[in-house]
Amino acid sequence: MGLTEALKQVLYEQGADLAGAGDMTGIGNCRYPVGVAVAVALPKKVVRDLKDGPTVEYYHLYDELNKKLNQIVLAGEAFLKERGFQAYAQTTDRVKVNDDYVSPVPHKTVAARAGLGWIGKNCLLVTPEYGPAVRISSLFTDAPLETEEPYTKSRCGKCTACVQNCPAGALRGTFWEAGMTRNEIVDVKSCYEKQLEIMYERTGIRTDLCGKCFAVCRYTRTQD
Repeated sequence: MGLTEALKQVLYEQGADLAGAGDMTGIGNCRYPVGVAVAVALPKKVVRDLKDGPTVEYYHLYDELNKKLNQIVLAGEAFLKERGFQAYAQTTDRVKVNDDYVSPVPHKTVAARAGLGWIGKNCLLVTPEYGPAVRISSLFTDAPLETEEPYTKSRCGKCTACVQNCPAGALRGTFWEAGMTRNEIVDVKSCYEKQLEIMYERTGIRTDLCGKCFAVCRYTRTQD
């Protein structure tokens, strides 16, 4: 078994549903030549319930999945370091965001480069297998991994389900292409403020969660 497949096996054994490696050459702020992205799918029932608004169940799941993703990418980091390569997992405690809530190298950027999916009109990673109903994380390395063909354009077509259903009216309906900024796709301030509002209204919890834009996506499969 080659290095790339062996790494993927570790990631899958830790709970990843999707994993891939991408060439990070030319991606600003990235000090490593290769990025590895992982995704964990959300349970279908949780996603179905989000069509009516955020839930307490989703709130608890969100935290659980972040911990699980940290575990997955740290296992990948350890695997590569044990073999003499440099590796850095982008865990929640390591990633720092700026005043606009943007990290130096977003997980979505790594995932698109690693062939996991494209950026939808909801400004989320959209995977062919699960739509945008996933949580994602990533790690960087100098290991000579086999990289996937990157996604460089949206495959959302003319669909505007997320745009029409956004409670904040924050989605601009932009057809994503690699290199676009987040603000070209979504009004981040409006999205954030509405998430705080509806999450508190429905659950009494003060945090920024919603989920409607991925729950209504036609790529999201919520039926068994």
